[in-house]
Amino acid sequence: MPDGDPITVKIASRIGEIAAADWNACAGNENPFVSHQFLSAMEDSGSAAPESGWGPQHLLVEDSTGGLLGVAPCYLKSHSYGEYVFDWGWADAFERAGGIYYPKLQVAVPFSPVTGPRLLVRPGQDAERTRKVLMAGLLELANQREVSSLHITFCTEEERDLLAGEGFLQRLGKQFHWHNRGYETFDDFLGALTSRKRKSIRKERENANADVDIQVLSGDGVREEHMDAFYRFYLATVDKKWAHAYLNRTFFSLLRERMADRLVMVMAKHDGDWVGGALNLRGSDTLFGRNWGCVEQFRMLYFEACFYRAIDYAIEHGLAKVEAGAQGPHKISRGYLPSETYSAHWIRDPGFRDAVENFVQREARETEWEMDMLEEERSPYRKGELSTPVKGR
Repeated sequence: MPDGDPITVKIASRIGEIAAADWNACAGNENPFVSHQFLSAMEDSGSAAPESGWGPQHLLVEDSTGGLLGVAPCYLKSHSYGEYVFDWGWADAFERAGGIYYPKLQVAVPFSPVTGPRLLVRPGQDAERTRKVLMAGLLELANQREVSSLHITFCTEEERDLLAGEGFLQRLGKQFHWHNRGYETFDDFLGALTSRKRKSIRKERENANADVDIQVLSGDGVREEHMDAFYRFYLATVDKKWAHAYLNRTFFSLLRERMADRLVMVMAKHDGDWVGGALNLRGSDTLFGRNWGCVEQFRMLYFEACFYRAIDYAIEHGLAKVEAGAQGPHKISRGYLPSETYSAHWIRDPGFRDAVENFVQREARETEWEMDMLEEERSPYRKGELSTPVKGR
């Protein structure tokens, strides 16, 4: 479509209004969390729905023939739960000053602290133009809905920089990711670590596998019995943390039904019963840790299921990276190093925007310092090992 051809911007109140093939043509195959299958499982199960405070307001860009050029997964939020880039302090400060923070708009994957694209554009000669239209459309939607703010979270670095040009504030976060530096086996990975760390990991794996039988399941190997068991694990872990169960049982069935080929489940059995496990989704070059749960306590099972089996899988399948979820400096000693994450934030009120800008600038300096300190002082790798090129990069 040549520049200047008419385009239309629309809002969809359900992802079900958009054909899966059209959405996925924009989303691509690299990241499973922005796929139609994952987002529709969230919505169709009622996990991400207006009743739960996630009102879909997906932005669509169409050409003159009605063909879909770009999309952005967007939600009208009445709270800040399930986002992992927290703005509770911003909301509290704004409301104490007499403002109304909610509702707000959130361009994100619900309940999923995973990095990936948020401005999803069909490849082609008009990709740059479509991305600009998406950004302008999001700002227009924010004005139409009269929201206090618009947040694009866990986006790519490129998207964050583009959004900065449209007046969005840049926010820097951190997670802990494992990178494949051409390892052929888990022992190759261990060989990159200091002697003390190698011994520690081998001991942890020995303890974890002594008490349980661990299976890695994907595709047709994932059955409803596994989803039944995993939902029990999920609820048990939520209860232990005094947290809220965002995801319902239907979501896990829909995930299996629609994305079995992307599921990688690490399931542990003891005395014939499933007792714990980790749920991952596989992208084109990354294994994404999604949820963990356990109904009994077993030595080192958490580290084995969530971290070491993920590394095993990534090495075996030639993946470049493992993202093991939010938080967790304890991941460093297991080979997962600090990695930057990005978000962009538009604030309507000028005075409040200035205050938030000051905060995110100070926060970024502190985050950068902490990442440097953690990698320098706590990295398990032998000196010189991290100069090895990352596999697939």
